[in-house]
Amino acid sequence: MESPPRGAMRSRPGRAIDSRLKQRVKQYLASSKCGQYVDIGVLASALQKTYSAEYGRRKRNAFRIQVAKVFGIISNEKQREDLAVLEAEHVAKRARQEKNETTGSTTDDSDYDDYPEDLSTNHMNSSLLSLYKKGNPDSVPTTPKSDPVETPPPARTAPQTSTVSPGARSETRISDGGWFIDKTPCGKDFFIDLSEDGEGDEKKLISEKSAEYSLLESERKKTKGKRAKRKKEEFPDVDGEIESMLLKKVRSKGPELYCPSVTFEDVGGNDETLKEICKMLIHLRHPEVYNHLGVVPPRGFLLHGPPGCGKTLLAQAIAGELELPMLKVAATEIVSGVSGESEQKLRELFEQAVSSAPCVLFIDEIDAITPKREVASKDMERRIVAQFLTCMDDLNNVAATTQVLVIGATNRPDSLDPALRRAGRFDREICLGIPDEGAREKILQTLCRKLKLPESFEFRPLARLTPGYVGADLMALCREAAMCTVNRVLIKSEEQRRKHAQAGGNTAEESMGMGADIPVEEGTKQLELPPKDELQRLLDLLKKQDPLPEEQLQKLCIEMNDFIVALSSVQPSAKREGFVTIPDVTWADIGALEDVREELTMAILAPVRNPEQFKALGLTTPAGVLLAGPPGCGKTLLAKAVANESGLNFISVKGPELLNMYVGESERAVRQVFQRARNSAPCVIFFDEVDALCPRRSDRESGASVRVVNQLLTEMDGLENRQQVFIMAATNRPDIIDPAILRPGRLDKTLYVGLPPPEDRLAILKTITKDGTRPPLGSDVSLEEIAYSQHCDCYTGADLSALVREASICALREEMALQDNQSKKGEIKISHKHFEEAFRKVKSSVSKKDQLMYEELRQSLCR
Repeated sequence: MESPPRGAMRSRPGRAIDSRLKQRVKQYLASSKCGQYVDIGVLASALQKTYSAEYGRRKRNAFRIQVAKVFGIISNEKQREDLAVLEAEHVAKRARQEKNETTGSTTDDSDYDDYPEDLSTNHMNSSLLSLYKKGNPDSVPTTPKSDPVETPPPARTAPQTSTVSPGARSETRISDGGWFIDKTPCGKDFFIDLSEDGEGDEKKLISEKSAEYSLLESERKKTKGKRAKRKKEEFPDVDGEIESMLLKKVRSKGPELYCPSVTFEDVGGNDETLKEICKMLIHLRHPEVYNHLGVVPPRGFLLHGPPGCGKTLLAQAIAGELELPMLKVAATEIVSGVSGESEQKLRELFEQAVSSAPCVLFIDEIDAITPKREVASKDMERRIVAQFLTCMDDLNNVAATTQVLVIGATNRPDSLDPALRRAGRFDREICLGIPDEGAREKILQTLCRKLKLPESFEFRPLARLTPGYVGADLMALCREAAMCTVNRVLIKSEEQRRKHAQAGGNTAEESMGMGADIPVEEGTKQLELPPKDELQRLLDLLKKQDPLPEEQLQKLCIEMNDFIVALSSVQPSAKREGFVTIPDVTWADIGALEDVREELTMAILAPVRNPEQFKALGLTTPAGVLLAGPPGCGKTLLAKAVANESGLNFISVKGPELLNMYVGESERAVRQVFQRARNSAPCVIFFDEVDALCPRRSDRESGASVRVVNQLLTEMDGLENRQQVFIMAATNRPDIIDPAILRPGRLDKTLYVGLPPPEDRLAILKTITKDGTRPPLGSDVSLEEIAYSQHCDCYTGADLSALVREASICALREEMALQDNQSKKGEIKISHKHFEEAFRKVKSSVSKKDQLMYEELRQSLCR
């Protein structure tokens, strides 16, 4: 016989319910897994997991429908059982209440006898009772014993009449996904039922109901506190914990508004910038001006500049000066790991700003979330940029948002998406550059307002000593100077106290020695202890708990000397990379070359030391100096001496080091060098072996070297003027350098550093040997004779230095041989024979052919 299809069996009406499934549902409901509310979906999936062998392969939706039917039957059965119990208890409770009211006494037992005590034995009962409690604990629906109880289907309502008030009806229905839902008989439905019922007078019923309800309400208020206590004991109170967690999550979601205490007084050296900002902030206080004119006010501006120059401080000062609340967000806080959440955070941020207008919305390090979309590595970055642009545009559409100011800060403005920098978004860009001397002076005055300084303290010399320092560096300098002061005063006072103690100990010892048996010699030995080293003194000071005495604190005052000491330990952020340390070569280490020294002084040192006179003469662009001449004549040595004597920042570029195999990298390296020099002006850039960097260009040649030459030309004398950036270059092949580099305005001054004549050789020898003291010369050595000797013709400074070194080695070799033979140690001196031996070994480094070429070069430069 052919079996009917499976779907037909499933949908056959009147199909018997699986008794085993019914039993298992009952077990689940009685277990501790079941709470006050049962979700059919959760119940079905739990049964499928527990009995996976039987139900695991069934379709989830079909099984859930079957479980729902079983659950409905169980609920109806349980309802019939429990309603009779509840009715009996309610009647008993009403009797007790009437008895208490007549006697006028209330007992605690009546408060606790509302419901059965043993709730844990039957979980269905406890769930039912708790749900009834949630609605109106005292209006429990009861059923008269005489009336039959109808079993309602799950979706319909079943009115039940109470014996206490025949007119009162309660509505009980089974929800699709849980336990019984009780509707208390005080709503609209109750009155509709009354009108439908038509038994007795409607008004009478309503008045009876209201009288009973007021009675129950008073009873409920009486027992409210004790019920809450009982509920707490029965069920752990997790609601509070969940609520606090949710509140915490909401709080941590967005930034909080705060009012900064910083004002424009705390921002020094930016007066022009502050004036420009004040003009843009008029709409925050007077939006009516722009409304009257019908113009959209500036929406926001971008602050950019090197790190530490005060972008964040300026944004806080704007909010603090105008007493506006501020929303400060680091850009990375907006980025989230879940797709779409970053954009949502951004929308919520702007909504928060709009709702709390007037306010300042400050986004720090904005380049982290708004990179150029064509180079963005992920789609998320592009979406964030697009959302940001939309949010900025939405601000223009809402009338209330004229008083929301958006400020972005970055130190990489070129990496921002161009769409963000158009008008209507960040339409103004304010550059906070590295401060010049005047600005540094104002910043120092602002920083030192609260510091204890001498009355005669001058800030200008200190500002002159700190080229390249930004606000953060100057703050570090002040802190370091204060530490120097503390060390100076405390260590001095510690030493003085130790001396006094020692002197006091001596006198005490002497007085003790008068009448004591201890000899004085022993006492002095005890006092001559090794003095404490500095580390030990500092440790003693750290371990000392008592506060310092007032007279010691009175001495604390930061002096100019402390700032100068601190300068050596604070390195400005602009000089962290690419700067050489100040060379230790001075003019005293250079013999001869007087005329070249004078020219260099006028070209580089005079503009730095007398800027006012140069400005008065209209000399704005500093001259560039090319030192040309044979190798070994002291070109690099001159550059080192200039750097040392002037105290300027000094960037040394070894010719070929800027060249890179990748296209565009060499040019970028040249730009970086000049940008770094501008940031820390006054500064000297010294190109050693410049012929490798900019050889002569030709029609046939094209490549990296040509592009580097072009970049150098534009940097030296392009659209951007290089104020206070001095260029020095050295080469021994000026003939192969591109002529465009040597025109006026670039390397316009060429100084020939040639072979020294005899008198210059004498000066160089005296400088090398420190006037014959190091190395020590014998009495038979005459430096003048060596300098004027024919052997020294065509010797450069480097050759003369090699000559002295070779003579010293000859003397050392002879002395070592003597020690081995006679084991006698005498004083080493260099005699005439050692120099003669050295002459045989050291030859001139410039050949005759080269000499002729350099002579022609010198004559051409003289013309």
